[in-house]
Amino acid sequence: MAEARGKRFQHSQAQKQTLAGTRGGEAEGVAIHSVRAPGFLAHQEVIFGGPGQTLTIRHDTINRECYMPGVALAIREVMKRKDLVVGLDRLLGLE
Repeated sequence: MAEARGKRFQHSQAQKQTLAGTRGGEAEGVAIHSVRAPGFLAHQEVIFGGPGQTLTIRHDTINRECYMPGVALAIREVMKRKDLVVGLDRLLGLE
């Protein structure tokens, strides 16, 4: 995002952090906040904001069934590999 924009994002700094690493993180000028809580199997939310507006993109998993295609692919591929593979992108040909 920062590369596409051509300059750093301006935002107010976090005033208080109650748990280390959960508030006020920054990557290339983009503010990042993290929540770790019981009951979240996997939940991702990206919020873009400007004066008077926000755009939210959200993804939730309801159960572990959604991970099974990736697990099955990894099981089929494991015997073919001699190198360490981190993530499914290499197995899916997305790298």
